[in-house]
Amino acid sequence: MATYHYILASEKFLIEEEPLAEVLQERQRHYAERNQTIDFWLVRQPAFLEAPELASIKAQCPQPAAAIISTNPQFITWLKLRLEFVLKGSFEAPTAAIADPLASLAAA
Repeated sequence: MATYHYILASEKFLIEEEPLAEVLQERQRHYAERNQTIDFWLVRQPAFLEAPELASIKAQCPQPAAAIISTNPQFITWLKLRLEFVLKGSFEAPTAAIADPLASLAAA
């Protein structure tokens, strides 16, 4: 089981109102320069919010939501400081409630 860290906001805010593409492209470049494996993902309508233990978090976030999920807690803390109006948290996966930490409920 691994710990996944996330920032969460409404999809509209995170994807349309914030310069997220710019931030993630810069981070990808940074990782490439250091030969690091990408350890962050953008997930629209993240399925992990359906877990009973995260019901209170889901209730705090306008829907549909989007999340940046990472195994790197420092990156998520940096994003929280950069984006400011987002929720930050973590969860363990895989579990009975969260089989796939990167699953999305968005229509394909």
